[in-house]
Amino acid sequence: MKTVVLMSALMLAAGGPAAAQSAPPIARVTVEISPDLARNTDTLDAREFDYLKRELTRVVEKKLKAKGAMPVEGGTLALVIEDATPNRPTQRQMSLKPGLSYSSFGVGGARISGEYRDPSGATTPIRYGWYETDIRRTPDYGTWTDADRAFGRLADKVAKGELN
Repeated sequence: MKTVVLMSALMLAAGGPAAAQSAPPIARVTVEISPDLARNTDTLDAREFDYLKRELTRVVEKKLKAKGAMPVEGGTLALVIEDATPNRPTQRQMSLKPGLSYSSFGVGGARISGEYRDPSGATTPIRYGWYETDIRRTPDYGTWTDADRAFGRLADKVAKGELN
């Protein structure tokens, strides 16, 4: 019992468990599409790649700014979208298969890798992926809902300082 009280007091004095990790200072976020994903022209085209890059950048920067972790000077977060699976047919898929309906749906998600380079040049690798596992949750989703959810979950982890 004394140990629990002592540990609780030490954690409070140190700022609690949240003080152990905080978002690193990230001044710049870059997002690229992996060469393997870029070759997936049966499903995706430039419009989809632009959307995915823009959305991942937007959500990560938004979370970092909300935490005050995007100073003018800081490290660089370089992310690569390795895989992205849509919940609904993309415009590219529907143009290649005229009988395909936008009403079709499935589970989606995304896998992201990259690295955080701090101002001193030290790097931390980043790997994250999330895919929906229950198709019953997807009927009302848009084309990229699960990929967007994966991006949001990665952004939450980065904003908390959970880079690896």
